[in-house]
Amino acid sequence: MKKVRVFAPASIANMGCGFDVIGLALDEVGDILEITMSEGDGLTITNQSGVPLPEDIEQNVITPVVRAFLKKIGQKAQIDVTVCEKIYPGSGIGSSAASSAAAAFGMNELYGCPLSEEEVVMCAMEGENLASGGYHADNAAPAVMGGIVLIRGYEPLDIIQLPVPGNFYCAVVHPHIVVATKEAREILPKAVPMHDAVRQWGNVGGLIAGLYSGNIGLVGRAMQDHVAEPYRKSFIPGFDDLRAKVLGAGALAMNISGSGPSVFALCDHRTSAEAAGFLMKKHFDSLGIGSEVYVVKVSNKGAKLTGITI
Repeated sequence: MKKVRVFAPASIANMGCGFDVIGLALDEVGDILEITMSEGDGLTITNQSGVPLPEDIEQNVITPVVRAFLKKIGQKAQIDVTVCEKIYPGSGIGSSAASSAAAAFGMNELYGCPLSEEEVVMCAMEGENLASGGYHADNAAPAVMGGIVLIRGYEPLDIIQLPVPGNFYCAVVHPHIVVATKEAREILPKAVPMHDAVRQWGNVGGLIAGLYSGNIGLVGRAMQDHVAEPYRKSFIPGFDDLRAKVLGAGALAMNISGSGPSVFALCDHRTSAEAAGFLMKKHFDSLGIGSEVYVVKVSNKGAKLTGITI
């Protein structure tokens, strides 16, 4: 293949308690790249998405992904990437991961899939490292693989796909607030008190048990974050009041999506997700903050080809 068109979905990291180790893919929303391979040795990135991206390709997350892939397979080529559709950077729904996953997946397809799925995720993590200063896969893995994933370990990378209940929906609101991933990570404490760590371990175990057993109530109870949220919620005006309203309307849980500023509500049917989305938009409207709302199903689908040219 000489040219591929690839979609990779938006994603939500952490699911509350699973800081850097749990993430889920969202349906319908994501990035689309076209990647062309030809003879030579170079890389170009053209942005046709209408979303502002760095003009210097060294600052674009696609660049380290493409280079890591070519290094892994020991090849050189002229790679030309066109960004056709793009999640707005800093939205908190895996913007950098969607581009990174699409680039890694697309390169693998161009070359006849020489890398395993986990190796594709590892390439995508290069983009995440550029964006946030750390190699984490809680957005990159679901963007590549789809569904809900657990990263059991990073040394070596060990990814486990978790069951996705068929009626899981997310309402996600992206308020027009800028929260840089690096800043959101720097605000976190370097050490966690044992009391908070024990509560967090219990919640991670409860979340996994709830997904495997289909106990939706347990999933909701377990999605409490005692590590990152107490610090990161300061970036989101009225966070505690908003959560009380959303849970009162029937959502299973409401958390910050990754490093924020997006906030998501997990629901067990579309009606309650739509109600949660309405409340979240109304909340930010009342504060004079614009926002976009997505009400989408939790997706079992990750990155995929949408077009091929031989």
